Amino acid sequence: MSVVGLDVGNENCIVGVARQRGIDVVLNDESKRETPGMVSFGEKQRFVGVAGAASAMMNPRNTISQIKRMIGRPFADPELQRDLRLFPFTVTEGADGFPVINVQYLGEARQFTPTQVLGMLLSNLKSIAEKNLGTSVVDCVIGVPVYFTELQRRAYLDAAQIAGLHPLRLMHETTATALAYGIYKTDLSDTEPINVVFVDIGHASMQVCIAAFKKGQLKILGHAFERSLGGRDFDEVLFDHFAAKFKEEYKIDVKSNARASLRLRTACEKAKKILSANPIAPLNVECLMDEKDVKGVIKRDEFEELAKGILEKVRGPCERALEASKVSTDRIYAVEVVGSGSRVPAILKILSSVFGKEPSRTMNASECIARGCTLQCAMLSPTFRVRDFEVQDSFPFAIGLSWKGAAPETEGEEEVSSNNVVFVKGNPVPSTKLLTFYRSSTFAIDAFYAETGELPPNMSPRIATFTIGPFTPTVSEKAKIKVKIRLNLHGVVSLEAATMIEEEEVEVPVTRKEGAASKEGEEKASSPGEAKAEEGAGAENGSSEKMETDAAKPEVVKKKKTKRTDVSVHEVIHGGLAAAELTKAVEKEYEMALQDRVMEETKESKNAVEAYVYSMRNKLYEKLQDYVTEHEREEMSARLQETEDWLYEDGEDEIKSVYTAKLAELKKQGDPLEARQREEELRGPAMRELSYCISSFREAAQSKDPKFDHIEGGEKEKVIAECNKAEEWFKDKKQQQDALPKSANPVLLAAELKKKTEVLDRFCKPIMTKARPAPPKPAPAAEPKAAPQPGGEASAPEPMDTDAAASGPEADTMQTE
Repeated sequence: MSVVGLDVGNENCIVGVARQRGIDVVLNDESKRETPGMVSFGEKQRFVGVAGAASAMMNPRNTISQIKRMIGRPFADPELQRDLRLFPFTVTEGADGFPVINVQYLGEARQFTPTQVLGMLLSNLKSIAEKNLGTSVVDCVIGVPVYFTELQRRAYLDAAQIAGLHPLRLMHETTATALAYGIYKTDLSDTEPINVVFVDIGHASMQVCIAAFKKGQLKILGHAFERSLGGRDFDEVLFDHFAAKFKEEYKIDVKSNARASLRLRTACEKAKKILSANPIAPLNVECLMDEKDVKGVIKRDEFEELAKGILEKVRGPCERALEASKVSTDRIYAVEVVGSGSRVPAILKILSSVFGKEPSRTMNASECIARGCTLQCAMLSPTFRVRDFEVQDSFPFAIGLSWKGAAPETEGEEEVSSNNVVFVKGNPVPSTKLLTFYRSSTFAIDAFYAETGELPPNMSPRIATFTIGPFTPTVSEKAKIKVKIRLNLHGVVSLEAATMIEEEEVEVPVTRKEGAASKEGEEKASSPGEAKAEEGAGAENGSSEKMETDAAKPEVVKKKKTKRTDVSVHEVIHGGLAAAELTKAVEKEYEMALQDRVMEETKESKNAVEAYVYSMRNKLYEKLQDYVTEHEREEMSARLQETEDWLYEDGEDEIKSVYTAKLAELKKQGDPLEARQREEELRGPAMRELSYCISSFREAAQSKDPKFDHIEGGEKEKVIAECNKAEEWFKDKKQQQDALPKSANPVLLAAELKKKTEVLDRFCKPIMTKARPAPPKPAPAAEPKAAPQPGGEASAPEPMDTDAAASGPEADTMQTE
């Protein structure tokens, strides 16, 4: 099982993987830790990530970037409209009111949703992780901004499905940063928490969270954010300043040219980074527009004055986070600043004045989110064992429910308020509530944002409609329906289950004894006459048991039985992607990935032909110079030149099979030439090996060494004959080869020499290494006959006393012998 964390930034993406020794940030194809979040659509294929960024300058109108700003937002959103004015590509409104990206792909106009483009980025990040791990990647944790709405979170889940990923959790980026900070701290207290502020100023947004750390625990106390306040806003201030300046000085309108605008924005971003460490920064762009080179200078004081309106917005989220967390500034332990836009010195001064602490930069500003997500994935995965560290996240929005009919009963930590708010702002994630309804037929529950103040402009407060039913009560007019509403790990509201609970009376047979008390407390008394008669009868029979009093009598008792029935639930996400559309998007991604793979293989085949042309041309005059005739060199050179001309003319755009066939034709003519040089290198060692084999076996067969005495003479003669035969073949072939020039095809091949050596070895080795036969066993010695006694007959030997033999020196000697 893979353990991967993904940080999909507005500008760059980072992939983290868990290994036995810790968390690593993996490198992409260019050995860089950050992968650009760009997708470029070409005439024949897509270019994603690093390749997409390389195409941005040459193909700006078909290169999509900053997809995170468009995901899950309506086209009429004023913030989105401001962003669209900065993009060089075209975005229009779709039939559902959400943005659609228009590009030229495979020679025709195509439209893609932001979710599809995000799926392409995730697919590229997945392939980076798979190349690094050497295995397939499915499970992961993806970082998302805390301000993401339900639609944006679901769009991420849909994009992950398009890419073939299964997110174990969509984790808030600030929570991931806090986890990466706290899990390695070993000095945390069991009782007294420390409060740390995390300020993340990214490329296009700002997020602030205050977290409390105890030993083995992280709890988020409060969130605050600003959707449109990031590093690119400072870049845009510089861009507007220099665009106006160049329009006045050089008479060029940079904003009217998409490519010139991209180049100037890149230069402005570089100047901003220089100002973070220096009081002044130069700006130079060669041939920016109309073949004019431009240059300028900006001072830090001048830059801060230009960005004064943006800097004033930094204070707001910080103060709101303090208010939400109910933590005073004197109880703050540290202020950690991360994000690509956090390096502006003026921002650090503002943070210091708000929190009363000097901001610190102990964390990796770019990689902390990916590392935190990877740690969370390792916690959720059974593959790795991570130290116990509880993460208590909170949700930034209040979620309410509405329905028709009477208010339900509620089960959970908090009761439903009068305005039907089920999950309050700051509610823990995940969280579950149980609601009880009494309904007679199908009914619906609407989920909505209870507070719309922090939602994006023109965003509908409606989240989803859950239709529960159909069901039919069997006992009473209204059935008791228990509904489980869950705010899951992704921050998505879902109705997990609906159950109809009914109580019905059933008749249960019960065996009772007469005279015993019933379950309802009723007693049955018998008459005294009957009792006496029974006693008398019992005495007459001489029995000690009661005959009639304890006789069992069957009865029927009514009991209440609870019946639980699952009720179907139909979910409608307002503005979400339908299941059929998601399936089509997955199929389209597969088709485009296949097209990309075919084009990459075609490109590799074309490059192989081109590489062979250049390589073979050099070999003809260097490495193979002595092994080809002048005629062959001229003929091969002409063939190579013809192929090179074809590659840059008619063969510029061909399919893979054509390039493969062209390479095969060249190799058919060039391989024999290379084989001569290769045979020359291999022939020498093969000849020495055969010569050694012949001489060693022949010397052994002719040797008078005693170790070969056991081998019969006829066998030795066979070895000598075989060696002589091999030597005769070798001398004949060598003589023929020595008579040929290096430019001729060889007659003595290294493979033939190796084969002859192996044949000779297989024949001679079993004979010359035959094991010496074992010496014959000696015949057993005859036992001496006993001397005859005076009586004329041999007397039998006396039996030896066993006990006596077991002791004494004689017995020891015998045993030793």
